[in-house]
Amino acid sequence: MKASQTLSSNLQAVLVDLIELHIQGKQAHWNIVGTNFRDLHLQLDEVIADARGFSDTIAERMRALQVTPDGRSATVSKTTTLDEFPAALVDTAKAVDLLVERLDATVATARKVHDEVDEEDPTTADILHEIISKLEQYAWMIGAENMKPA
Repeated sequence: MKASQTLSSNLQAVLVDLIELHIQGKQAHWNIVGTNFRDLHLQLDEVIADARGFSDTIAERMRALQVTPDGRSATVSKTTTLDEFPAALVDTAKAVDLLVERLDATVATARKVHDEVDEEDPTTADILHEIISKLEQYAWMIGAENMKPA
């Protein structure tokens, strides 16, 4: 199967957000400080590894569909939907909010393209399901750091 331009563009959008999520996760990993530092630091390792793995899965799926993925830094920074992560040290409580925003943005991109992807290639839509499920789980787990019981 050869992907249409629409499928190609949709997968490229997911790819750049996953790459950016990985990069921003590393930025946070190196520069968070404060309460529960170690727990968040270690949890970021999981998010980073999965974001990196997911980006590889999407890029390899693109190649299987005869599409050339573009993960160059200039392309990623120009086309990602994720806001830039702060360059300075970030308190863990603030970092939690920033990370949940970025996880949610990455999921939003995958959800936005899902139906069009599913119409053309249900197999690729299944990959998106896995990514969405795991990233939503991370958003909940990380976000729980700042939640208060009702």
